[in-house]
Order: sequence, then C-alpha cells, then structure tokens
Amino acid sequence: MSDTMLAGRLDLRSGAFAVEEIPVPRPGPGQVRVKVEAAGICLSDVHLIDGSLKPVHTRADKITLGHETAGVVDALGPGVPAEWTVGRRVLLQAGERCGTCRPCERFTTPCLRLLTRGVDYDGGWAEYALAGHHTLVALPDDLPFEQAAIIPDAVSTPWSAITLTGRARPARPAGVWGTGGLGAHAVQLLRLVGAAPVIAVDPLAAARQRALDFGADLALDPADPGLRARILAATDGHGLDLALDTAGVPAVREQAVGCLAADGRLVLVGLGPGPLTIGNSIAFSVRHQQILGHYGSEPGHVDELVTLARLGRLDLGRSISGTLPLAEAAAGVERLRKKEGDPIRLVLTP
Repeated sequence: MSDTMLAGRLDLRSGAFAVEEIPVPRPGPGQVRVKVEAAGICLSDVHLIDGSLKPVHTRADKITLGHETAGVVDALGPGVPAEWTVGRRVLLQAGERCGTCRPCERFTTPCLRLLTRGVDYDGGWAEYALAGHHTLVALPDDLPFEQAAIIPDAVSTPWSAITLTGRARPARPAGVWGTGGLGAHAVQLLRLVGAAPVIAVDPLAAARQRALDFGADLALDPADPGLRARILAATDGHGLDLALDTAGVPAVREQAVGCLAADGRLVLVGLGPGPLTIGNSIAFSVRHQQILGHYGSEPGHVDELVTLARLGRLDLGRSISGTLPLAEAAAGVERLRKKEGDPIRLVLTP
C-alpha cells in the first residue's frame, strides 16, 4: 500500500479546488479507516467551491470535500468495538456531534455545533477516509456502494424533513418545489409514507417528467399563472398540508406559502441566503400556518433508509446519474453546477 493517496481538496483561503496527493491517514483511538468505494457530489459541495457556503467550525486551511461516502473498513484504531472488522461494508454518517456543547453533554438534539463531514473535517472525496466508529452504518452485500453513498444527505435529509420536521401524514396532500437531488427523493419518499396527492413543482420539463416517474401525481411549472388554482383543484380546495422547498429560493418559498392549507407547514429543506418574506402575514397567522427550518437528519434516519432499501421498499438505482473517477472530481462539480444532463446525483469512484 502506498503512503500517499488522491484527495479532492478545497483551499479555504484561496477558494481553489484540486485533486492532490496527500498522506494516507492513520486511524486514532475509536476511529476506523475506510477504503472509499463511492462518494456523492452534492450541490453543497458546489457552493463550498464557489464560496457561497462557508464552513463554520473548521480551523483547517484545507479540507477534503465529500459528505456522502461508502466503502470498506480498511484499518482499525485502538478501542474500536469488535463489531467493526476489516473488510466490512459500511457507509458513513454525513456528520457527528461536536461532543463538547451542552446539548451533547445532555444527549439531546440539536447539537449546537454539529460537525459535517467534508465541511468541518475531512470527507470522502479521497481514496481513504477516517471515521469515528459511532458514525458507521453497516451495509448489506446487495446494496451497491454508489446507491448507499448518497443515502446520507441526498435521501436522509428529505426523509427527515418529511417524517420528523414536516410530520407528513397518509392521505394528506404534499408539494415539493424543486425536483433535483433532494426533491426527486422527496417525491419518492412522500409516496412511500402515503402522502396524497404528491405535487411536484419545477421549471424544467425534464425534471417535471422525472417527478412523475418517481411517483408524483401532478407536476407543475412554477411560472404557470394558474398554479395555485391547479393545486387547490387537486386538493379539493384545501391546499397543501405540507410543502417542501428543496431549492432554497425566496420566490419558491413565497409561492409555496400561498398554496398551504389551514394548519399547513412549509419546511425549508434547501439552503439559501435570501430573505424570507410572507406576503399576507395576517392570513398566515389566522390560518395557523407554519414555516419550519430543517437541516440534515438524525443518525437513525440513515439506518431506516438502509433497511427500506434492503427490503426493496426504496429504489435508488434511478438516482445515480453517472459515475466519475476521483481524478475528475472538478469536472463532476462543473457538470452539476451547469446541470448538464439534469443529474440527480453524480458519484465519484476512487
């Protein structure tokens, strides 16, 4: 085994991204080293590279990107429980608690300084990655690495937004604004929990068709002046019980609020720096509507999704829009930035 490896590194001072040769990491106490087999490219990675998203907790000058990672345990540090053995197939949680703030001390959520892999510490765009053993999730042999890798974030974030923050209910209408990496999975997952009808909203015709293929009952263009009327017609005049903004765009949020039913909830899944406004705040209050922030997922959500995939309830095969070698990470980022081929998820294979 070589003493060096390839890794996709972002210089946080200059903003330059490059695939570089760096030393292979050695696992410390409680850590394992994972030979990476697949790592997803997320829009958050694009935003880290273009500078619109900044790490909050890291003190490093450079960081290895990648918070969606799957591979095989390669080496063990001291104190790793016996269940984790060399050769075991695993995926890595997208982040972990800081372990020092008061919520961590009390074992409550949310952690005030949740650390994200590939943002606050080195991630999976590398040939090898380190992980605390408590962030490992065992993979069944029949779940491909490429599909497993995207479960943390691309699938677990909308799953958590739907089941925890949004409190989706069977036979109640739900809408998804934006059907890219998060939104396409949100459509599939809303159908899985029984929300009905499921309505997708996206400006791209190809994305609307994909939403229908993933299980949406109706797919609409946000530029359609009759959008609200069509949503009301599809929901017997009530509006949406739950709306998910996976785009992080102010105009999307304003449109989604206008389509909510009484007691309806808008969950902000996509991250965006723009201001949040409510056109008619009196009606919003009288109708007991809510806007809820959301970020990431709980560790148990990843376990749930692995189980659903293992039992055939969740098909992630259609989610992999393409694979690239790690050396071409920059090209993959550019493809996602330009939305070439309208990808759901591109995956690096070191």
